[in-house]
Amino acid sequence: MRLIVGFFIFVALSAYAFADTLKIAAAANLSYAIKTLSAEFLKTHPDIKIDTIIASSGKLTAQIMHEAPYDIFLSADMKYPQRLYTTKFASSKPTLYAQGRLILLSTKDRDLDQNLTILQSKSIKTIATANPSTAPYGIAAKEAMQHAAIYDTIKDKFIYGQSISQTLTYTLNAADIGLVAKSSILNPKLKNLKHGKNWIDVNPSLYKAIDQGMVLLKNGSSPKSAKLFYDFILSQKGKEILRQSGYATP
Repeated sequence: MRLIVGFFIFVALSAYAFADTLKIAAAANLSYAIKTLSAEFLKTHPDIKIDTIIASSGKLTAQIMHEAPYDIFLSADMKYPQRLYTTKFASSKPTLYAQGRLILLSTKDRDLDQNLTILQSKSIKTIATANPSTAPYGIAAKEAMQHAAIYDTIKDKFIYGQSISQTLTYTLNAADIGLVAKSSILNPKLKNLKHGKNWIDVNPSLYKAIDQGMVLLKNGSSPKSAKLFYDFILSQKGKEILRQSGYATP
């Protein structure tokens, strides 16, 4: 009996060991949404293992161009996927899968009815924002503040994060307030922070839509699994999860 049980355990472990491993390169703003997406995907594809690598879109692009063995890339913008397609590192054209949204976030209760003009308050000494030279959300934040005609009066308050995830860390631990991805509201550390008191949407008319693109990659080892995940992201279920995670979807 023990031999039979041992045999089945061996078979199960062997099957897991040789399961197809899907390597997903995901932009930092997807840190929480990708967990929900992956969990839902695995319900119908339990034979696939998922290995997710989270970093800034620029850093992931550099890794891919140095032949990192990723199967699919979910970027925070369209620029990097287009670069990979143009340079023949991607096997598919860039596809828009989501549009990011910005929020104002503070760990302290604030009068957020003022929206961006609150950033001019004397009580706001430091503002966390993503670096516009390295992060798409930083570009959007800069645009929003410029269109609100406050950028030049507050730029000395900025603490720059090199990615939107680092910007969130600064917002929660070092700055008085921050401009971060709306998808950050999935962070367990934010569960006690309230809409209207601690965070509020930045008016999306103040910045260009943060179009986020994905591509299938040539250097991966699991193209079939990558295509299944790609199709899932674009499915109604995938879009529903993304909307619940703070994104708009095409």
